[in-house]
Amino acid sequence: MKSSEHGPPLSVDREPVSIGAIAQHFGLATHVLRHWESMGLLTPVRDAAGRRRYGITDRTRVAVTMRAKEAGLSLNTIRSLATASDPVRRRQILGEEAELLRSRITAAQASLDLIECALDCDHEDFTQCADFQQLVAGRIGIAPGSRTTA
Repeated sequence: MKSSEHGPPLSVDREPVSIGAIAQHFGLATHVLRHWESMGLLTPVRDAAGRRRYGITDRTRVAVTMRAKEAGLSLNTIRSLATASDPVRRRQILGEEAELLRSRITAAQASLDLIECALDCDHEDFTQCADFQQLVAGRIGIAPGSRTTA
């Protein structure tokens, strides 16, 4: 057995495992795996009794899906990437996602700047601070650098 950063280790051999075992290993609910299957992200084989059996390819797909979700990709985007047979199309999808991520990072940095400005302010009402007003000037229709008055 090999240890994992998630749940209990799966066997080191490449034998297919049950939905419960793979769910526990990755810390997911079984309904999540069923949903991913319904979206076409997973295609586990079925045993003679009709139970899902997850092989190494499925395990890899679960890990990739989880990482992609952690990166902020939607399940629809992950499916588009997984089903795109054209590398140019995959690069286009990833380029669009990278641009969206850059926008979110920029917005998050602006939010952090605003919060840190308020935290560092010695004014009784930080909204009256010139530095804080400078950060919000564009939002209230005042050109940055203009002085605001109460």
